[in-house]
Amino acid sequence: MYTVVTVLHMKSVLSLSHTEIGFLLALGALLILLISYLRLEWKLNRLLLGGRSANLDETLSYLKGKADNYDLFRSDLEKYLTDVENRLRKSVQGVGMVRFNPFRGSGSGGNQSFASAFVNESGDGIIISTLYARDHVSVFAKPVRKFKSEFELTDEEKQALSQAKEELK
Repeated sequence: MYTVVTVLHMKSVLSLSHTEIGFLLALGALLILLISYLRLEWKLNRLLLGGRSANLDETLSYLKGKADNYDLFRSDLEKYLTDVENRLRKSVQGVGMVRFNPFRGSGSGGNQSFASAFVNESGDGIIISTLYARDHVSVFAKPVRKFKSEFELTDEEKQALSQAKEELK
């Protein structure tokens, strides 16, 4: 039965005239063109800012304005980050501290004295030292340039500076 229906169907398709076949082909082509047109219209609508703008010139002008705003924002952000980076380089980034007893063997003072070094990544900064005794405290400050001081450093101050330098690595 299936073969008979297929044969009859094939005979009906084969029995179409050239005009009817041409009409069916034209109808198929028209359907394909209609689908293509609707798809192109949808893409064009998306390109024209989702239907908010009626023409391509307005859309391009709007997009150019947006791009200019992003370029200005990027330029401002680069300047800001450069400024922050320069300020950060000058800030204290390495800290070293050594506590010690300046009166070894005398039993006084304990480890209340200390030497602290505060330096930036270039090795510029300060060393602050204190000497604690029962009746007074002495405080000293020495500038540091490129991990060196123009003033003579004690062993504890050198150790604190070395710790600060190590912290930068």
